[in-house]
Amino acid sequence: MKILLDTNIIIHRETKDPSKTDIGKLFWWIDRLGYKKCIHNLTINEISKNQDAAARKSFLIKMKSYDCFQTTAPLKPEMQAISKKYDKDQNDKNDTILLNEVLSYRADILITEDRTIHSKANELGIGDKIFTIDEFLEKVTSENPEIIDYKILSIKKDYFGNINLDDEFFDSFKEDYKDFEKWFNRKAEEPAYVCISNKKIIAFLYLKVEKENEDYSDISPPLSRKKHLKIGTFKVNLNGLKIGERFLKIIFDNALLFSIDGIYVTIFPKRIEQIRLIELLEDFGFVYHGKKTTSSGVEEVYTRNFSPNFSNIAPKVTYPYISRKSRKFLVPIYPQYHTNLFPDSILHTESPLDYIENEPHRNAILKVYVSRSINRDLRTGDIIIFYRTGGYHESVITTIGVVENVHTAIKDEDQFLNLCRKRSVFTDDELKQQWNYNTHNRPFIVNFLYTYSFPKRINLKRLIDLGIIKDIGSAPRGFEEITDESFMKIIEETNSNENIIVD
Repeated sequence: MKILLDTNIIIHRETKDPSKTDIGKLFWWIDRLGYKKCIHNLTINEISKNQDAAARKSFLIKMKSYDCFQTTAPLKPEMQAISKKYDKDQNDKNDTILLNEVLSYRADILITEDRTIHSKANELGIGDKIFTIDEFLEKVTSENPEIIDYKILSIKKDYFGNINLDDEFFDSFKEDYKDFEKWFNRKAEEPAYVCISNKKIIAFLYLKVEKENEDYSDISPPLSRKKHLKIGTFKVNLNGLKIGERFLKIIFDNALLFSIDGIYVTIFPKRIEQIRLIELLEDFGFVYHGKKTTSSGVEEVYTRNFSPNFSNIAPKVTYPYISRKSRKFLVPIYPQYHTNLFPDSILHTESPLDYIENEPHRNAILKVYVSRSINRDLRTGDIIIFYRTGGYHESVITTIGVVENVHTAIKDEDQFLNLCRKRSVFTDDELKQQWNYNTHNRPFIVNFLYTYSFPKRINLKRLIDLGIIKDIGSAPRGFEEITDESFMKIIEETNSNENIIVD
Protein backbone atom coordinates (compact mmCIF):
# COMPACT_ATOMS: atom_id res chain seq x y z
CA MET A 1 0.00 0.00 0.00
CA LYS A 2 1.29 3.45 -0.93
CA ILE A 3 0.73 6.15 1.70
CA LEU A 4 1.12 9.65 0.25
CA LEU A 5 2.13 12.14 2.95
CA ASP A 6 1.22 15.79 2.66
CA THR A 7 3.98 18.38 3.03
CA ASN A 8 2.72 19.46 6.46
CA ILE A 9 3.19 15.89 7.75
CA ILE A 10 6.74 15.73 6.39
CA ILE A 11 7.73 19.08 7.88
CA HIS A 12 6.30 18.05 11.24
CA ARG A 13 8.19 14.72 11.07
CA GLU A 14 11.56 16.07 9.97
CA THR A 15 11.75 19.22 12.08
CA LYS A 16 14.53 19.41 14.68
CA ASP A 17 12.17 18.65 17.58
CA PRO A 18 9.31 16.42 16.40
CA SER A 19 6.68 15.28 18.88
CA LYS A 20 7.54 11.63 19.59
CA THR A 21 4.07 10.70 20.76
CA ASP A 22 2.04 11.63 17.70
CA ILE A 23 4.04 11.70 14.47
CA GLY A 24 6.28 8.95 15.81
CA LYS A 25 3.30 6.66 16.37
CA LEU A 26 2.08 7.34 12.83
CA PHE A 27 5.40 6.36 11.28
CA TRP A 28 5.72 3.35 13.61
CA TRP A 29 2.42 2.01 12.27
CA ILE A 30 3.31 2.67 8.63
CA ASP A 31 6.61 0.81 9.04
CA ARG A 32 5.06 -1.96 11.15
CA LEU A 33 2.45 -2.68 8.46
CA GLY A 34 4.99 -2.56 5.65
CA TYR A 35 3.37 0.35 3.79
CA LYS A 36 5.37 2.62 1.51
CA LYS A 37 5.94 6.18 2.78
CA CYS A 38 5.56 8.36 -0.32
CA ILE A 39 6.00 12.05 -1.01
CA HIS A 40 5.31 14.10 -4.11
CA ASN A 41 7.92 16.11 -6.00
CA LEU A 42 5.78 19.15 -5.07
CA THR A 43 6.91 18.60 -1.47
CA ILE A 44 10.56 18.62 -2.58
CA ASN A 45 9.95 21.84 -4.51
CA GLU A 46 8.24 23.49 -1.54
CA ILE A 47 11.00 22.56 0.90
CA SER A 48 13.62 23.78 -1.62
CA LYS A 49 12.21 27.28 -1.18
CA ASN A 50 13.20 27.38 2.52
CA GLN A 51 15.34 30.50 3.04
CA ASP A 52 17.40 28.83 5.78
CA ALA A 53 20.18 27.10 3.82
CA ALA A 54 21.15 24.72 6.63
CA ALA A 55 17.56 23.70 7.33
CA ARG A 56 16.90 23.29 3.59
CA LYS A 57 19.93 21.04 3.18
CA SER A 58 18.95 18.94 6.21
CA PHE A 59 15.37 18.50 4.97
CA LEU A 60 16.43 17.52 1.46
CA ILE A 61 18.83 14.88 2.79
CA LYS A 62 16.04 13.38 4.88
CA MET A 63 13.71 13.34 1.85
CA LYS A 64 15.83 10.54 0.37
CA SER A 65 14.31 8.10 2.88
CA TYR A 66 10.89 8.45 1.18
CA ASP A 67 9.59 7.10 -2.14
CA CYS A 68 9.14 10.21 -4.26
CA PHE A 69 6.56 10.61 -7.05
CA GLN A 70 8.63 12.05 -9.92
CA THR A 71 5.66 12.41 -12.28
CA THR A 72 2.24 13.98 -11.87
CA ALA A 73 -1.04 12.40 -12.94
CA PRO A 74 -3.15 14.50 -15.35
CA LEU A 75 -6.05 16.17 -13.56
CA LYS A 76 -9.24 14.19 -14.02
CA PRO A 77 -12.29 16.19 -15.21
CA GLU A 78 -14.02 16.00 -11.85
CA MET A 79 -10.82 17.20 -10.18
CA GLN A 80 -10.64 20.13 -12.57
CA ALA A 81 -14.14 21.11 -11.47
CA ILE A 82 -13.09 20.89 -7.81
CA SER A 83 -10.05 23.05 -8.55
CA LYS A 84 -12.20 25.77 -10.12
CA LYS A 85 -14.46 25.76 -7.08
CA TYR A 86 -11.84 25.73 -4.30
CA ASP A 87 -8.41 26.81 -5.52
CA LYS A 88 -7.42 30.43 -4.99
CA ASP A 89 -3.62 30.22 -5.16
CA GLN A 90 -0.78 27.86 -6.04
CA ASN A 91 -0.83 26.17 -2.61
CA ASP A 92 -4.48 25.24 -3.15
CA LYS A 93 -3.65 23.90 -6.61
CA ASN A 94 -0.80 21.83 -5.17
CA ASP A 95 -3.24 20.30 -2.68
CA THR A 96 -5.54 19.39 -5.57
CA ILE A 97 -2.64 17.70 -7.38
CA LEU A 98 -1.93 15.54 -4.30
CA LEU A 99 -5.59 14.59 -4.03
CA ASN A 100 -5.65 13.74 -7.74
CA GLU A 101 -2.91 11.16 -7.17
CA VAL A 102 -5.37 9.25 -4.97
CA LEU A 103 -8.26 9.73 -7.38
CA SER A 104 -5.97 8.40 -10.15
CA TYR A 105 -5.07 5.29 -8.11
CA ARG A 106 -1.37 6.23 -7.95
CA ALA A 107 -1.62 6.41 -4.14
CA ASP A 108 -3.90 4.36 -1.93
CA ILE A 109 -4.18 6.81 0.96
CA LEU A 110 -3.34 10.48 1.56
CA ILE A 111 -2.56 11.61 5.11
CA THR A 112 -3.01 15.34 5.64
CA GLU A 113 -4.08 17.77 8.34
CA ASP A 114 -5.48 20.20 5.74
CA ARG A 115 -9.26 20.46 6.20
CA THR A 116 -9.88 21.84 2.72
CA ILE A 117 -8.34 18.72 1.20
CA HIS A 118 -10.74 16.63 3.28
CA SER A 119 -13.67 18.75 2.05
CA LYS A 120 -12.57 18.28 -1.58
CA ALA A 121 -12.23 14.53 -1.02
CA ASN A 122 -15.70 14.22 0.49
CA GLU A 123 -17.19 16.06 -2.46
CA LEU A 124 -15.39 13.69 -4.83
CA GLY A 125 -16.58 10.63 -2.92
CA ILE A 126 -13.09 9.54 -1.83
CA GLY A 127 -13.22 10.82 1.73
CA ASP A 128 -12.62 7.28 3.00
CA LYS A 129 -9.12 7.40 1.47
CA ILE A 130 -8.04 10.70 3.03
CA PHE A 131 -6.99 10.67 6.68
CA THR A 132 -5.73 12.98 9.38
CA ILE A 133 -3.03 11.50 11.61
CA ASP A 134 -5.59 10.68 14.27
CA GLU A 135 -8.03 9.12 11.78
CA PHE A 136 -5.28 6.91 10.35
CA LEU A 137 -4.31 5.78 13.86
CA GLU A 138 -7.98 4.95 14.53
CA LYS A 139 -8.07 2.89 11.33
CA VAL A 140 -4.96 0.84 11.99
CA THR A 141 -5.64 0.23 15.69
CA SER A 142 -9.14 -1.03 14.90
CA GLU A 143 -7.91 -3.22 12.02
CA ASN A 144 -4.89 -4.62 13.87
CA PRO A 145 -5.85 -5.16 17.51
CA GLU A 146 -3.40 -8.05 17.81
CA ILE A 147 -0.42 -5.76 17.26
CA ILE A 148 -0.93 -3.33 20.12
CA ASP A 149 -2.86 -3.75 23.34
CA TYR A 150 -4.49 -0.81 25.14
CA LYS A 151 -6.21 -2.83 27.86
CA ILE A 152 -4.47 -0.87 30.63
CA LEU A 153 -5.63 2.46 29.23
CA SER A 154 -7.74 4.47 31.66
CA ILE A 155 -8.94 7.98 32.36
CA LYS A 156 -9.08 8.90 36.00
CA LYS A 157 -9.41 11.95 38.19
CA ASP A 158 -6.31 12.48 40.32
CA TYR A 159 -4.54 15.25 42.22
CA PHE A 160 -1.80 17.22 40.51
CA GLY A 161 0.51 16.16 43.34
CA ASN A 162 0.17 12.50 42.30
CA ILE A 163 0.94 13.15 38.63
CA ASN A 164 4.48 12.81 37.28
CA LEU A 165 5.57 16.27 36.13
CA ASP A 166 8.78 14.77 34.70
CA ASP A 167 6.82 12.72 32.14
CA GLU A 168 7.87 13.83 28.64
CA PHE A 169 4.19 14.55 27.97
CA PHE A 170 4.63 17.88 29.78
CA ASP A 171 7.76 18.96 27.83
CA SER A 172 5.72 21.02 25.36
CA PHE A 173 4.00 22.88 28.23
CA LYS A 174 7.38 23.63 29.81
CA GLU A 175 8.55 24.95 26.47
CA ASP A 176 5.48 27.12 25.90
CA TYR A 177 4.97 28.46 29.43
CA LYS A 178 7.87 29.93 31.43
CA ASP A 179 6.38 29.22 34.85
CA PHE A 180 4.62 25.96 34.05
CA GLU A 181 6.42 23.92 36.71
CA LYS A 182 5.68 26.49 39.41
CA TRP A 183 2.03 26.67 38.32
CA PHE A 184 1.76 22.87 38.25
CA ASN A 185 3.22 22.47 41.73
CA ARG A 186 0.93 25.16 43.17
CA LYS A 187 -1.99 22.99 41.98
CA ALA A 188 -0.79 19.96 43.99
CA GLU A 189 -4.04 19.64 45.96
CA GLU A 190 -6.36 20.25 42.99
CA PRO A 191 -7.82 17.48 40.79
CA ALA A 192 -7.30 16.94 37.08
CA TYR A 193 -8.16 14.21 34.57
CA VAL A 194 -5.27 12.10 33.33
CA CYS A 195 -4.97 9.19 30.91
CA ILE A 196 -2.03 6.82 31.29
CA SER A 197 -0.94 4.02 28.97
CA ASN A 198 2.11 1.83 29.56
CA LYS A 199 3.07 4.08 32.47
CA LYS A 200 3.20 7.11 30.17
CA ILE A 201 0.79 10.04 30.19
CA ILE A 202 -1.04 10.37 26.87
CA ALA A 203 -3.76 12.88 27.80
CA PHE A 204 -4.38 15.50 30.49
CA LEU A 205 -7.27 17.84 31.32
CA TYR A 206 -7.63 20.51 34.00
CA LEU A 207 -10.85 22.48 34.51
CA LYS A 208 -11.49 25.57 36.61
CA VAL A 209 -14.83 27.18 37.47
CA GLU A 210 -14.61 31.00 37.35
CA LYS A 211 -17.28 33.27 38.82
CA GLU A 212 -18.75 36.47 37.42
CA ASN A 213 -16.13 38.70 39.11
CA GLU A 214 -13.13 37.06 37.39
CA ASP A 215 -10.61 39.52 35.92
CA TYR A 216 -10.32 39.07 32.14
CA SER A 217 -8.34 42.25 31.44
CA ASP A 218 -5.51 40.21 29.87
CA ILE A 219 -7.92 38.91 27.20
CA SER A 220 -8.72 41.14 24.23
CA PRO A 221 -11.60 41.68 23.89
CA PRO A 222 -12.40 40.83 27.55
CA LEU A 223 -14.79 37.96 28.21
CA SER A 224 -18.27 38.91 29.38
CA ARG A 225 -19.04 38.93 33.11
CA LYS A 226 -20.64 35.56 33.60
CA LYS A 227 -19.85 32.18 35.11
CA HIS A 228 -17.21 30.45 32.99
CA LEU A 229 -15.60 27.05 32.89
CA LYS A 230 -11.96 27.48 31.94
CA ILE A 231 -10.21 24.63 30.17
CA GLY A 232 -6.95 25.34 31.94
CA THR A 233 -4.82 22.57 30.47
CA PHE A 234 -5.95 20.27 27.67
CA LYS A 235 -3.64 18.06 25.67
CA VAL A 236 -4.15 14.71 23.96
CA ASN A 237 -1.39 12.90 22.13
CA LEU A 238 -2.69 11.73 18.78
CA ASN A 239 -3.39 8.03 19.33
CA GLY A 240 -6.56 7.07 17.47
CA LEU A 241 -8.54 6.43 20.66
CA LYS A 242 -10.75 9.55 20.56
CA ILE A 243 -9.73 10.60 24.05
CA GLY A 244 -10.19 14.20 22.91
CA GLU A 245 -13.91 13.52 22.48
CA ARG A 246 -14.01 11.71 25.81
CA PHE A 247 -12.48 14.77 27.47
CA LEU A 248 -14.97 17.02 25.68
CA LYS A 249 -17.83 15.05 27.19
CA ILE A 250 -16.21 15.49 30.62
CA ILE A 251 -15.98 19.24 29.96
CA PHE A 252 -19.65 19.51 29.00
CA ASP A 253 -20.75 17.27 31.89
CA ASN A 254 -18.94 19.59 34.30
CA ALA A 255 -20.43 22.66 32.63
CA LEU A 256 -23.92 21.24 33.24
CA LEU A 257 -23.08 20.26 36.81
CA PHE A 258 -21.87 23.76 37.72
CA SER A 259 -24.56 25.65 35.72
CA ILE A 260 -21.94 27.32 33.53
CA ASP A 261 -22.81 30.15 31.13
CA GLY A 262 -19.71 29.94 28.95
CA ILE A 263 -16.60 27.81 28.36
CA TYR A 264 -13.25 29.03 27.11
CA VAL A 265 -9.71 27.84 26.41
CA THR A 266 -6.43 29.62 25.64
CA ILE A 267 -3.94 27.89 23.38
CA PHE A 268 -0.76 28.37 21.36
CA PRO A 269 -1.52 27.00 17.85
CA LYS A 270 2.04 25.80 17.26
CA ARG A 271 1.95 22.01 16.93
CA ILE A 272 -0.21 19.58 15.01
CA GLU A 273 -1.85 18.24 18.20
CA GLN A 274 -2.78 21.82 19.20
CA ILE A 275 -4.21 22.60 15.76
CA ARG A 276 -6.18 19.33 15.79
CA LEU A 277 -7.51 20.23 19.24
CA ILE A 278 -8.71 23.61 17.97
CA GLU A 279 -10.48 21.88 15.07
CA LEU A 280 -12.17 19.44 17.47
CA LEU A 281 -13.35 22.31 19.66
CA GLU A 282 -14.68 24.17 16.61
CA ASP A 283 -16.61 21.05 15.57
CA PHE A 284 -18.42 21.27 18.92
CA GLY A 285 -19.33 24.94 18.76
CA PHE A 286 -16.23 26.78 19.97
CA VAL A 287 -15.40 29.97 18.07
CA TYR A 288 -12.36 32.20 17.92
CA HIS A 289 -12.72 35.05 20.41
CA GLY A 290 -9.44 36.97 20.54
CA LYS A 291 -6.00 37.01 22.17
CA LYS A 292 -4.60 36.57 25.66
CA THR A 293 -1.29 38.24 26.50
CA THR A 294 0.92 36.45 29.02
CA SER A 295 4.57 36.50 30.05
CA SER A 296 5.03 33.49 27.78
CA GLY A 297 3.57 35.15 24.69
CA VAL A 298 0.22 35.67 23.00
CA GLU A 299 -2.30 32.83 23.07
CA GLU A 300 -5.45 32.47 21.02
CA VAL A 301 -8.76 32.33 22.90
CA TYR A 302 -11.69 30.13 21.86
CA THR A 303 -15.08 30.30 23.54
CA ARG A 304 -18.31 28.35 23.61
CA ASN A 305 -21.57 29.94 24.69
CA PHE A 306 -23.16 27.41 27.01
CA SER A 307 -26.54 29.02 27.47
CA PRO A 308 -29.36 26.62 26.45
CA ASN A 309 -29.64 26.45 22.68
CA PHE A 310 -30.27 23.76 20.08
CA SER A 311 -29.49 23.46 16.38
CA ASN A 312 -31.48 20.83 14.50
CA ILE A 313 -29.14 21.34 11.56
CA ALA A 314 -25.81 20.91 13.38
CA PRO A 315 -26.51 19.46 16.87
CA LYS A 316 -22.78 19.12 17.58
CA VAL A 317 -22.36 22.89 17.92
CA THR A 318 -25.05 23.02 20.64
CA TYR A 319 -24.12 19.72 22.31
CA PRO A 320 -25.27 18.46 24.84
CA TYR A 321 -28.61 20.28 24.62
CA ILE A 322 -31.70 18.62 23.14
CA SER A 323 -34.94 20.14 21.90
CA ARG A 324 -38.38 19.52 23.34
CA LYS A 325 -39.68 20.04 19.79
CA SER A 326 -37.66 17.18 18.29
CA ARG A 327 -39.22 13.81 17.58
CA LYS A 328 -38.46 11.15 20.19
CA PHE A 329 -37.78 7.45 19.62
CA LEU A 330 -37.12 4.38 21.73
CA VAL A 331 -34.57 2.01 20.23
CA PRO A 332 -33.27 -1.34 21.56
CA ILE A 333 -29.66 -2.27 22.25
CA TYR A 334 -28.53 -5.73 23.37
CA PRO A 335 -26.82 -6.08 26.77
CA GLN A 336 -23.55 -7.36 25.29
CA TYR A 337 -23.13 -4.09 23.39
CA HIS A 338 -24.76 -1.58 25.74
CA THR A 339 -22.06 -0.62 28.23
CA ASN A 340 -19.31 -1.18 25.69
CA LEU A 341 -20.85 1.68 23.70
CA PHE A 342 -22.08 3.76 26.66
CA PRO A 343 -19.50 3.52 29.49
CA ASP A 344 -21.22 6.28 31.50
CA SER A 345 -24.44 4.27 31.47
CA ILE A 346 -22.95 1.26 33.24
CA LEU A 347 -25.43 -0.65 35.42
CA HIS A 348 -24.93 -1.27 39.13
CA THR A 349 -24.78 -4.99 38.39
CA GLU A 350 -21.77 -4.55 36.08
CA SER A 351 -18.10 -4.17 37.00
CA PRO A 352 -16.25 -1.04 35.81
CA LEU A 353 -13.13 -3.22 35.51
CA ASP A 354 -14.76 -4.88 32.50
CA TYR A 355 -15.03 -1.55 30.68
CA ILE A 356 -11.61 0.09 30.88
CA GLU A 357 -11.37 2.95 28.36
CA ASN A 358 -9.52 1.00 25.67
CA GLU A 359 -11.65 1.40 22.52
CA PRO A 360 -12.28 4.41 20.26
CA HIS A 361 -16.03 3.75 20.17
CA ARG A 362 -16.19 4.01 23.97
CA ASN A 363 -14.44 7.36 24.08
CA ALA A 364 -16.26 8.90 21.10
CA ILE A 365 -19.17 11.32 21.45
CA LEU A 366 -20.25 10.67 17.86
CA LYS A 367 -21.20 7.00 17.64
CA VAL A 368 -22.74 4.59 15.14
CA TYR A 369 -25.93 2.56 15.52
CA VAL A 370 -26.62 -0.20 12.96
CA SER A 371 -30.28 -1.05 12.40
CA ARG A 372 -32.78 -2.94 10.25
CA SER A 373 -35.73 -1.05 11.68
CA ILE A 374 -38.77 -0.79 9.44
CA ASN A 375 -38.88 2.88 10.38
CA ARG A 376 -35.88 4.48 8.66
CA ASP A 377 -37.28 7.98 8.53
CA LEU A 378 -34.94 9.52 11.05
CA ARG A 379 -33.54 13.00 10.60
CA THR A 380 -30.94 15.28 12.13
CA GLY A 381 -31.91 16.45 15.62
CA ASP A 382 -34.22 13.55 16.50
CA ILE A 383 -33.90 12.26 20.05
CA ILE A 384 -33.23 8.55 20.54
CA ILE A 385 -33.56 6.83 23.91
CA PHE A 386 -31.66 3.57 24.24
CA TYR A 387 -33.53 0.62 25.72
CA ARG A 388 -31.22 -2.10 27.06
CA THR A 389 -33.05 -5.36 26.45
CA GLY A 390 -33.34 -8.11 29.05
CA GLY A 391 -36.92 -8.90 30.00
CA TYR A 392 -39.78 -7.58 32.13
CA HIS A 393 -37.64 -6.46 35.07
CA GLU A 394 -34.14 -6.35 33.56
CA SER A 395 -34.82 -4.22 30.47
CA VAL A 396 -34.05 -0.55 31.22
CA ILE A 397 -33.76 2.76 29.43
CA THR A 398 -30.35 4.28 30.11
CA THR A 399 -29.17 6.83 27.59
CA ILE A 400 -30.18 9.76 25.37
CA GLY A 401 -28.66 10.28 21.94
CA VAL A 402 -29.27 12.87 19.24
CA VAL A 403 -29.25 11.95 15.56
CA GLU A 404 -26.59 13.73 13.54
CA ASN A 405 -27.20 12.02 10.19
CA VAL A 406 -28.46 8.79 8.64
CA HIS A 407 -27.01 6.60 5.86
CA THR A 408 -29.62 4.48 4.09
CA ALA A 409 -28.22 4.34 0.52
CA ILE A 410 -25.13 2.21 1.19
CA LYS A 411 -23.74 0.75 -2.01
CA ASP A 412 -21.74 -2.25 -0.79
CA GLU A 413 -20.08 -4.06 2.12
CA ASP A 414 -16.84 -2.07 1.88
CA GLN A 415 -18.64 1.24 2.20
CA PHE A 416 -20.68 -0.15 5.09
CA LEU A 417 -17.50 -1.20 6.91
CA ASN A 418 -15.81 2.14 6.28
CA LEU A 419 -18.83 4.08 7.56
CA CYS A 420 -19.10 1.96 10.72
CA ARG A 421 -15.62 0.88 11.62
CA LYS A 422 -14.26 3.79 13.65
CA ARG A 423 -17.30 4.45 15.82
CA SER A 424 -19.21 1.19 16.00
CA VAL A 425 -19.21 -1.35 18.82
CA PHE A 426 -19.04 -4.19 16.27
CA THR A 427 -15.90 -5.91 15.00
CA ASP A 428 -15.32 -6.14 11.24
CA ASP A 429 -16.51 -9.76 11.21
CA GLU A 430 -19.68 -8.80 13.09
CA LEU A 431 -20.29 -5.93 10.68
CA LYS A 432 -19.95 -8.29 7.72
CA GLN A 433 -22.48 -10.60 9.34
CA GLN A 434 -24.82 -7.64 9.83
CA TRP A 435 -24.49 -6.64 6.17
CA ASN A 436 -25.02 -10.14 4.79
CA TYR A 437 -27.67 -11.37 7.24
CA ASN A 438 -30.52 -10.57 4.85
CA THR A 439 -29.68 -9.45 1.33
CA HIS A 440 -33.26 -8.20 0.86
CA ASN A 441 -33.11 -6.00 3.94
CA ARG A 442 -29.66 -4.44 4.22
CA PRO A 443 -28.90 -2.51 7.44
CA PHE A 444 -28.71 1.26 7.60
CA ILE A 445 -26.55 3.48 9.78
CA VAL A 446 -27.49 6.19 12.28
CA ASN A 447 -24.69 8.50 13.38
CA PHE A 448 -25.68 9.98 16.72
CA LEU A 449 -24.28 12.05 19.58
CA TYR A 450 -23.93 10.28 22.92
CA THR A 451 -25.61 12.97 24.99
CA TYR A 452 -26.84 11.99 28.44
CA SER A 453 -26.98 9.02 30.82
CA PHE A 454 -30.07 8.80 33.03
CA PRO A 455 -29.26 9.12 36.77
CA LYS A 456 -32.07 6.66 37.53
CA ARG A 457 -33.11 3.74 35.31
CA ILE A 458 -36.69 2.77 34.41
CA ASN A 459 -37.33 -0.89 33.62
CA LEU A 460 -39.90 -2.34 31.22
CA LYS A 461 -42.40 -2.92 34.01
CA ARG A 462 -42.33 0.75 34.99
CA LEU A 463 -42.51 1.88 31.36
CA ILE A 464 -45.69 -0.17 31.01
CA ASP A 465 -47.09 1.22 34.28
CA LEU A 466 -46.48 4.75 32.99
CA GLY A 467 -48.21 4.00 29.69
CA ILE A 468 -45.06 4.67 27.65
CA ILE A 469 -45.03 1.08 26.36
CA LYS A 470 -48.37 -0.70 25.93
CA ASP A 471 -47.37 -4.19 27.09
CA ILE A 472 -44.46 -6.64 27.13
CA GLY A 473 -45.14 -7.57 23.51
CA SER A 474 -44.80 -3.90 22.47
CA ALA A 475 -41.19 -3.45 23.63
CA PRO A 476 -39.23 -1.64 20.89
CA ARG A 477 -37.74 -3.76 18.11
CA GLY A 478 -36.66 -0.85 15.95
CA PHE A 479 -37.09 2.92 16.13
CA GLU A 480 -40.43 3.38 17.91
CA GLU A 481 -41.67 6.97 18.16
CA ILE A 482 -43.09 8.14 21.51
CA THR A 483 -45.15 11.20 22.43
CA ASP A 484 -43.87 14.41 23.99
CA GLU A 485 -45.85 13.51 27.11
CA SER A 486 -44.14 10.13 27.37
CA PHE A 487 -40.75 11.77 26.92
CA MET A 488 -41.34 14.22 29.78
CA LYS A 489 -42.51 11.33 31.99
CA ILE A 490 -39.16 9.67 31.27
CA ILE A 491 -37.23 12.84 32.14
CA GLU A 492 -39.13 13.18 35.42
CA GLU A 493 -38.98 9.51 36.40
CA THR A 494 -35.23 9.24 35.71
CA ASN A 495 -34.42 12.34 37.81
CA SER A 496 -32.77 13.85 34.75
CA ASN A 497 -31.31 17.34 34.60
CA GLU A 498 -34.03 19.26 32.75
CA ASN A 499 -31.53 22.01 31.96
CA ILE A 500 -30.40 19.95 28.95
CA ILE A 501 -33.83 20.47 27.34
CA VAL A 502 -34.40 23.52 25.17
CA ASP A 503 -38.00 24.61 24.46
